Amino acid sequence: QVQLVESGGGLVQAGGSLRLSCAASGRTFSTFSNYAMGWFRQAPGKEREFVAAVSRSGGNTGYSDSVKGRFTISRDNADNTVYLQMNSLKPEDTAVYYCAARGGSSWSQYFTERYDYTYWGQGTRVTVSS
Repeated sequence: QVQLVESGGGLVQAGGSLRLSCAASGRTFSTFSNYAMGWFRQAPGKEREFVAAVSRSGGNTGYSDSVKGRFTISRDNADNTVYLQMNSLKPEDTAVYYCAARGGSSWSQYFTERYDYTYWGQGTRVTVSS
């Protein structure tokens, strides 16, 4: 079992920044670099949507159009952690943010669909006030 624990959410004014973290662990958890990672979010009354993804190497990343240029995903394979730096936040970024992981990918692949991922965290809430 792989456990993912998100942190760093909170309340911020529009235009502000937050940095989310997701720490991976677990009884059957193998090397963190074996897992491609992603961030998704779910606003009230809406479907969970893709935000950002990073390959096992950290060298390939993908973003949704709504966050491109404002958010940056990165990972520290030595520390078993993936990050989401969120700048220029907007009220429409308000949501619960979820970290996700999947194994069995190539070193450079990243994934943008919910069904691509096997493991999910419990989420961290981000609220952006106008």
